[in-house]
Amino acid sequence: FFMLDLTVIILTYNEEIHIRRCLENVCPIAKKVIVVDSPSTDRTQEICREFDNVEVVVHKYPGNQAEQFNWALDNLKIETEWILRLDADEYLMPELVEELREKLPKIDKDVAAFSLSLARAFAGKILHHGIVNGIWITRLFRNGKARYEKRLMDEHLSVDGRIVRMEHQFVDDNRMTIGQFTIKHEGYASREAALLLDAEYHLTDTSALAQDHGKEVERKRAQKAKYARMPLFWRAFGYFLYRYIIKLGFLDGKEGFMWDFLQGWWYRTLVDAKIFEVKRACGDDKEAIKRYIKEKWGIVIN
Repeated sequence: FFMLDLTVIILTYNEEIHIRRCLENVCPIAKKVIVVDSPSTDRTQEICREFDNVEVVVHKYPGNQAEQFNWALDNLKIETEWILRLDADEYLMPELVEELREKLPKIDKDVAAFSLSLARAFAGKILHHGIVNGIWITRLFRNGKARYEKRLMDEHLSVDGRIVRMEHQFVDDNRMTIGQFTIKHEGYASREAALLLDAEYHLTDTSALAQDHGKEVERKRAQKAKYARMPLFWRAFGYFLYRYIIKLGFLDGKEGFMWDFLQGWWYRTLVDAKIFEVKRACGDDKEAIKRYIKEKWGIVIN
């Protein structure tokens, strides 16, 4: 098989349980794979150096993935026409690999990026129900045609040109233990709480929201703004019922229940608890809220 004119960029921090699977998936199709490590304290870098076309670059994590990825775009030598961003716990389905081989070499010049369909796996099982389907993320783009907006979470690529969809999927398949999953999501919860407080109180410069990110991104952000206006705690419970009952998440068995409960109810209840804590301490004082978020969570909102 020929290699595509493609560089894959993977951001890592202590990903030894995932990185080999990811590299074995993409190294056969990409001219170059760049791993930007934060740096890790486990065997992540050691595993990466086993692969001939993998370059490991150590760069201190700046606080969010958008800045780390943009740093890579601005400072690393990327000579291929196409760039793909993957996380260490993700991989491309075989059907998507074949689709890339077929379409990339002959795609129209006005196409600047591709939106990929995300599949979700949890506890080793690919889920098919709940809200895991119909999620499209722009991850593949022409060199020089995209960069990430600066955002605490849910960052999206701003693309200069036309975006089209690939038919087949890539998979988010995290193999952390449940304990590791809950510890990691505690950090996510602080950032999610900050985003929801921003949506409610407009803590950041709203001019940044005027960028055109496409209908799908704007739809998701409108949903988040609507969610931010709903009552604390009840919204987390309602979200779980929507995913697990109305969207048939229960059909995915024990794995589906764990995913919808932990990520849909427990995690969002934790987010609401953090918001409740902030509001009780600061009331509706925007500057006090921003100070609290900085002092207690280490998150700076400008």
